Amino acid sequence: MGEMLGQLRRTHMAGLVDEKFIGQEVIVTGWVAKRRNLGSLIFCDVRDTEGILQVVFREEDSREAYEKADRLRNEFCILVRGTVAKRESVNDSIPTGQVELIAKELKILSESETPPIYIKENLDAAENVRLKYRYLDLRRPDMQRIFKIRSKAYISIRNFMDGEGFLEVETPILNKSTPEGARDYLVPSRNYPGSFYALPQSPQIFKQLLMVSGFDKYFQIAKCFRDEDLRANRQPEFTQIDIEMSFIGVEDIIDLNERLVQRVFKEVLDKDIALPFERLTYKEAMERFGSDKPDLRFGMELKNLTDLVENSDFAVFKNAIEQKGSVRAITLSGGASMGRKDIDRLGEFVKTYRAKGLAYIQLKEEGIKSPLSKFLSEEEFNAIIERSEARTGDVIFIVADKNEVVFQSLGALRLELAKKYNLLEGTEEFKFAWVTEFPLLERDEEAGRFVALHHPFTSPMEEDLHLLDTDPGAARAKAYDMVLNGEELGGGSIRIHDSKLQEKMFTLLGFSKEEAWERFGFLLEAFKYGPPPHGGLAFGMDRLVMFLAGTDNIKDVIAFPKNQNAYDPMSEAPNTVDPIQLKELGIDVVKKTEE
Repeated sequence: MGEMLGQLRRTHMAGLVDEKFIGQEVIVTGWVAKRRNLGSLIFCDVRDTEGILQVVFREEDSREAYEKADRLRNEFCILVRGTVAKRESVNDSIPTGQVELIAKELKILSESETPPIYIKENLDAAENVRLKYRYLDLRRPDMQRIFKIRSKAYISIRNFMDGEGFLEVETPILNKSTPEGARDYLVPSRNYPGSFYALPQSPQIFKQLLMVSGFDKYFQIAKCFRDEDLRANRQPEFTQIDIEMSFIGVEDIIDLNERLVQRVFKEVLDKDIALPFERLTYKEAMERFGSDKPDLRFGMELKNLTDLVENSDFAVFKNAIEQKGSVRAITLSGGASMGRKDIDRLGEFVKTYRAKGLAYIQLKEEGIKSPLSKFLSEEEFNAIIERSEARTGDVIFIVADKNEVVFQSLGALRLELAKKYNLLEGTEEFKFAWVTEFPLLERDEEAGRFVALHHPFTSPMEEDLHLLDTDPGAARAKAYDMVLNGEELGGGSIRIHDSKLQEKMFTLLGFSKEEAWERFGFLLEAFKYGPPPHGGLAFGMDRLVMFLAGTDNIKDVIAFPKNQNAYDPMSEAPNTVDPIQLKELGIDVVKKTEE
């Protein structure tokens, strides 16, 4: 049975006790990280959220404390009173490594069974075990560090937004279901049988309504929910830094968010981020990097070879060009020595992005080696090599297909080669950029109609308004994404505030007037009453913290995440509920039959 605290209270955090406390009496609390019994001495490392302190129990200092210390095991929760002394065997790897605590009194506040996971940094344990015992996993020093970073980032963001005149306003969690791209989580209503609330995928409509309300500048650190299959670094519930402003344009939003990010990186990591960020249009990003979230830390840009091979007899090139596609290439410096097996593996890699194959030209010392030798003339080879800026020792990789496939496959291949050949070593740690002028719409071939690339409330660029009647697919949006190291950090747009234009947009998306009002009626109704021009942006808070903490796993930065099947092994959610609850809701659970 654990002892009570009594009158004793912690005076110092164990991990902060250093040389300046030598000779002082302190009281520390924490968990036993390690214990060693040397007979006349018992050493115990006490761990708290600030670090580790070595405690020494000796019979001559306190027989009672010494005898109690013999019972100590890992993860016992304890309180120790003692005097700080200079440590004989110094440990320079920890801040408290110059001192130790000579114990005078020990209270065992609670005992622990042998933990199912080690409480140590860089734990190599199965993810589901870590999630099942998440409260133990979170005791580990590297996890504690991440959540200190997360907390610091929240404070930094709130202070910055407050200084810029923003109001923090909470929006409802129980919403109406409105289509936003992913599947909603639904909540049945007891008061309205057969009706459901939906959990918000984002506060999008409500933040626009706050602009109609005259709030001028709003932000929120908001919980969002999406019922989708969890690819890497997706969670069913996630956090968004949500921002909306009135009477502004694209430049105002870009300026504000650059300064916000600069402040957060300075205050949390003491990193100086240079402004302004590089900007690329969507078209430029795709043509140069094959991605709308380009990693700009290294080169290896795509080169368009279409005009150089348009008269070629090579069927693959010919077909791609005839179908209004293109032939493009990237060059890997020093890759000419690559073996056939490696090249074949890369060929299989691009096929996962729907490319039909991967052509290559190796510029070896002894000459060119390429499967294209029997199809291309010497002039065509020389033109391709010159356009690709390739030298002896390099390899050129070529894909010919529809533009969409060429960009996807070469964009992915570029990143794969950077990873495989360590092209990021010695590059800038944080490379920010903006991608602007996204397409307003994209074609959903299956549905045979346009869908909004961002969402239905995104404003077209003024210069492209006439295209909505003639060539909607070519219209550009006042939309922008902030990109960091090849990841989308945040995105947003200037919104439509004119109800006639909003109706036109719904028509382009295939909604009848009735359907638009059925789904978004309360926003359209509000737009009758003088909505201001407005726009905003939302950051992925979890993704931002991943960068700040230097982890590539989103589960590391969420205190109690779900696994890849959207299941929590610790609380065992989701789970069945009491039949009485279902009866009150008027719900019958039907067993799902295998299709």
